[in-house]
Amino acid sequence: MSKLTLRGIRNSLGPGLIMAAAAIGVSHLVQSTRAGAEFGFALVWAVVLANFFKYPFLEFGPRYALATGNNMIAGYAKMSRFAIWIFILFTVSTMFAVHAAVTMVTASLATNLTGIDLPILLWSAIILTLSVLYLVRNTYALLDVAIKILMTILAFSTITAMVLAFVNVGYQPKPDIIAPEVWTVSGVAFLIALMGWMPIPIDASAWQSIWTVERMKQTGIKPKLNEVLFDFNLGYIGAAVIALSFLTLGAFVMYGSGQEFATSAAGFSNQLIELYTSSLGEWAYMIIVICAFTTMFSTTLTVTDTYPRVLTHIIRTQKKSPEDITEKSSLYAYLLVGVSAGTLLLLLILGDRFRFLIDLATTLSFLTAPVLAFMNHKLIHQPEVEELMRPKAWLYWLSISGIIFLTIFALIYLYWIFFV
Repeated sequence: MSKLTLRGIRNSLGPGLIMAAAAIGVSHLVQSTRAGAEFGFALVWAVVLANFFKYPFLEFGPRYALATGNNMIAGYAKMSRFAIWIFILFTVSTMFAVHAAVTMVTASLATNLTGIDLPILLWSAIILTLSVLYLVRNTYALLDVAIKILMTILAFSTITAMVLAFVNVGYQPKPDIIAPEVWTVSGVAFLIALMGWMPIPIDASAWQSIWTVERMKQTGIKPKLNEVLFDFNLGYIGAAVIALSFLTLGAFVMYGSGQEFATSAAGFSNQLIELYTSSLGEWAYMIIVICAFTTMFSTTLTVTDTYPRVLTHIIRTQKKSPEDITEKSSLYAYLLVGVSAGTLLLLLILGDRFRFLIDLATTLSFLTAPVLAFMNHKLIHQPEVEELMRPKAWLYWLSISGIIFLTIFALIYLYWIFFV
């Protein structure tokens, strides 16, 4: 394998950071913080194992794109009609819930950042409108630039907040505090919700493959495998570290506080900010707000772009169009507006049922994970992927282990829900 160079890293850098931006959202700010707040450090193993066992299936996205020059959606269509329709079904059935969940949390934090107290639905409409107006030009470069700036702010503010919490608060639970049981119906439900988006749903592997192809078009250079994997690993490991940072913040600041998480988005954001500032001091208010809002806005911007982009590629595979409709037609723009409008309609119907929407979206993602994991494992071993680009033995067996892990936990969840 050739050595990494700064030029090679610079040319390939981008898709991994966009994936991290999509990942570091609800799973981190909400679910990881809840895990630390309610269970202390008792669920660190779940965060670590979810990141560990999902790694191969998400890594196969950029690997497949580099090996074939196509995204995984085209790969699913080539592999079998069953595979592409499974992906379409999972995408369509979850996309509005996922988009609504991340938008709702971002909207709730906008009030804290701006001081302007508007209804959650109105803030959601404003945030989605700004995202659509930014993305409507339909260039990968715009998303790439925005995410690199947001991720820099996010990484700095998150680490700063964690260091301040460690210095000023530390881990000081009350001696008589008893953590909730994990192996109960409610405990298992939260465990699955935590791992569902940890660090991101497996269908994001297809998103990553699209971004990798777009990056190659943007630079006009086909990078080496180690350069693409460097970019992926930077984003993936960074997302895992930040997940543990938010869990640590929740354990330091909230565990044993006696407060339960609010069921509304507005209540959650206010509670989050107040608990942090009460422990760290009012002077830390803007650091916490910027950290939280940047986390969620980067996720919302990425997801707002991703689903219309994925749908255009789905339509392309079904029409077998030789034209790159993502770049050369207005379909993406129509879908950008249409998906965002559908998300607002769902928010209007559900109202501010914050925890219900979050747990619904994350649980659906986890229950679909074993099927998508199997599809990705099979896809990366298709004939169009040359032997040198296929996973090494350790990654192959990690993939097999990951399928088993995800399947077992999905079955455990179904057992606890229906039989306990």
